[in-house]
Amino acid sequence: MSTMDVKVGSGGEAEALGMRSETMRESSRSGDIKKGQVILAAYVIATIELTFIFMQMGVMPYLAKSIGLDSVGFGYLQTIFGVLQLVGGSIFGRFADKFGARAALILSCASGSAFFLLMSISTSIPVLFLSRLPAVFMHGLPGAQKVITDMTTPSQRADALGKLGLCFGIGIITGSVLGGVLSTKFGIFAPMYVGLVGNLINTMIAMFWIPLQAKPKSDHHLTEHGTSQSGSVFSIREILRLMKFPGVMEIFIVKVFAGLPIGLFQIMFSIISMDFFGLEAVESGYLMSYFGVLQMVVQGLVIGKLTSHCTEMTLLKLSVFVFAGVGLGMALMRTVWHYCIIAVPLMFAFSTLGTITDSILTKAVPSSDTGTMLGICASVQPLTRTVGPTIGGVLYKHFGVSSFGCLQLIVNTGLFVYLLKSNIPLTGMKNQ
Repeated sequence: MSTMDVKVGSGGEAEALGMRSETMRESSRSGDIKKGQVILAAYVIATIELTFIFMQMGVMPYLAKSIGLDSVGFGYLQTIFGVLQLVGGSIFGRFADKFGARAALILSCASGSAFFLLMSISTSIPVLFLSRLPAVFMHGLPGAQKVITDMTTPSQRADALGKLGLCFGIGIITGSVLGGVLSTKFGIFAPMYVGLVGNLINTMIAMFWIPLQAKPKSDHHLTEHGTSQSGSVFSIREILRLMKFPGVMEIFIVKVFAGLPIGLFQIMFSIISMDFFGLEAVESGYLMSYFGVLQMVVQGLVIGKLTSHCTEMTLLKLSVFVFAGVGLGMALMRTVWHYCIIAVPLMFAFSTLGTITDSILTKAVPSSDTGTMLGICASVQPLTRTVGPTIGGVLYKHFGVSSFGCLQLIVNTGLFVYLLKSNIPLTGMKNQ
């Protein structure tokens, strides 16, 4: 009897262990499904916000002209927008770290709603300038990046962040077309009403689909004791502290300077497309759509495959090297067809640089500081938009289009040599 009891007991334990193992597998599967739904919601929010941002960018010059704002005033309007985005990027990141990605996305979407509401009643120049103020917290893309960073492992991160390029491409193509159609058929303010409704929908998605705490439970103890939880959201010292982590300053410098020359070119592109390429407005729109498709392909399909075969530092060096080659091509280009050919490696280098540096930098800081780090990264483009018109205008006026290519070649050749010779001390603290 005792032998039978032992056998029965052993069988019961084995059965219990099997049931427990099956329960854990089911729990893991349901957790993966939940993660996938949250990440999908982040992609949807980013796509909707980018669509309406590009929509208003296309309509804004016509709205400004209709209320009597001249080209100089319009330049001031764009500069104010860039400065507000620059200032708000790091603050938004700190807010996301202290209060969570859900609260940050709700803040961004609510700010977008206020932005389009003010634009919809902008019948005078002062109100139009006032409508720029909510832009300080309009950072849906960094908010989506924060969700993805919290919900993915370090090995999955570059691929998941790269797929945000699909959202960007859809936003460029859909936003440009939507703005033109709505303003032509229903009036100049129609896109603003649609943008207001779209941002209210985004707010609801963030409230109901993004969890209160997106960061995995295993990271919570790190967050609770993380240094980012102390100090004010507006603390410059806390923001600058991240630059002292091993390798962060070096990678951030590469991120800023590698993309600066092409950023200057893009800022001047509306003028270059008219004066140098001789394009009409419709043809410029087609060219922008072409760039959008390229970015969708590169970030949605190419980067993910490359990250599974190459290290991130290898891809960073590759993107800088390709950028240098793009600079040589831009220095020699003479027609819009040349530019269309150059655009393929250009978009590869541009997309790879942005995705890989974001991934590296979020791994190099504690999990409690990823939002702040993404906010700092998001400030790079507003910085370029702020200083770009002045620097780009001088280059174009005095040295011509080829000067952008020469600058691109020189800067990225120097950065490539620096990356080859230096041993950047990345901690890899989140790769475990």
